[in-house]
Amino acid sequence: MDLEVSPALTIPSSELRWRFSRSSGPGGQHVNTSDSRAELSWNIAGSAALTDAQRLLLLERLGRRRLIGGVVTVTASEQRSQLRNREIALAKLSELVAAGLAPEAAPRRPTKPTRGSNRRRLAAKEQRSATKRQRRRPSEE
Repeated sequence: MDLEVSPALTIPSSELRWRFSRSSGPGGQHVNTSDSRAELSWNIAGSAALTDAQRLLLLERLGRRRLIGGVVTVTASEQRSQLRNREIALAKLSELVAAGLAPEAAPRRPTKPTRGSNRRRLAAKEQRSATKRQRRRPSEE
């Protein structure tokens, strides 16, 4: 089953590597007998599904904390079922790759408060100050 990240990118199942192990999560005695923890790996550096620009972008954005030798790995052990953990791992990888390929947000353009908003803010402060002034005991003034 191929993993569709976006309409422009589909990772073939032949490039995905699965590993299963015993999960430390819920399951009672069942957890000691089944390999329900799913670990999904994908070699970004050697993938034929990516263009050179996409590969460079992913290696740059994910490289600092997620890649080991050009391979990204996600794990899922939240559920008791191996099938459900496989689905979760696929969703996690898809999210991670989509976020890595997303265009950068436009830089923030700094703005100043308008003259009117400044005036309204100061008027509200003055009103609040007057309210508190009226609550004081007459001997304090």
